[in-house]
Amino acid sequence: MKKLILQPIFLLFCFYSFGQTTTATYDIIFTSNWEAHGTLPGSAHFTELVGATHNTSITFLEMGGLATPGIEQVAETGGFSIFESEVNAAINANNADQFIEGPDLFFNGPERTITISDVTVSSDYPLVSLASMLAPSPDWMIAVNSVSLIDNGGQWIPEITMDLFTYDAGTEEGNGYSLNNNPTNPHEPISLVNHTNTPLINERIGTIVFTQKQLNVQDFNNQKEEIKISPNPSDGNISILTGKVSNIKEIEIYNVLGKQVRRYDFKNSNNTINLDLTNLNSGIYLVRLFTEAGRIETQKIILK
Repeated sequence: MKKLILQPIFLLFCFYSFGQTTTATYDIIFTSNWEAHGTLPGSAHFTELVGATHNTSITFLEMGGLATPGIEQVAETGGFSIFESEVNAAINANNADQFIEGPDLFFNGPERTITISDVTVSSDYPLVSLASMLAPSPDWMIAVNSVSLIDNGGQWIPEITMDLFTYDAGTEEGNGYSLNNNPTNPHEPISLVNHTNTPLINERIGTIVFTQKQLNVQDFNNQKEEIKISPNPSDGNISILTGKVSNIKEIEIYNVLGKQVRRYDFKNSNNTINLDLTNLNSGIYLVRLFTEAGRIETQKIILK
């Protein structure tokens, strides 16, 4: 399985669509590393991990930007009613698809993870943003901004692993594990925690993993099964069977980085097309099929 390992959290991936809406289901798991950085304060916990799936037309939080009222609430108190309202406003403006609410994480038991299962993401809204407060603290949080679960080739990424660090929302004073501090006036940009008397400076506070569970391709003509690629997974020798669909006139093949690695044109193809892809590296590829009737279909293949 392809795995992307990403460093600090505020990242935005570019992507493009093949013109079809697809969905994929992901599990999101955050694993804490807070205890590695000294004795935890009393009642130490991460508040509910909340966020949204959205498109590039909106940014809920970013390094160097000012915190919205919703992100201020999450970072200072762990509450999220204002942030949820911001997400709902983005949904109404067709810039977001859903609000995500995951559990909190207290350290009075054996659990050291926050798990959000079965998040269905649309290719129209493939970006994920998340935030959770480190409590008690002035306005410290973990956060993920606009991470795309689709690569530049329009393909869902099977797994993304990211190290997370502690961020200061720039809305409240204080440099230790304390609540109810004076507000920062004016607000300062979101930044890494850099107070000299905290053990969290530039230290990894945990890791978050997005793991794909399944992929559903919605064919606009509801005829996906009439074009079949087999075997899949394959050693590189594949057959494409068109069945009753009009013959294929063009095939494009893209790797996981979105680079086109093969292109084939056919003037008079049969219902079955055999391709030799044995000289391609093992991995996941996207096959884009164009028929004489003007239909376009995209399917995923795995080369062993």
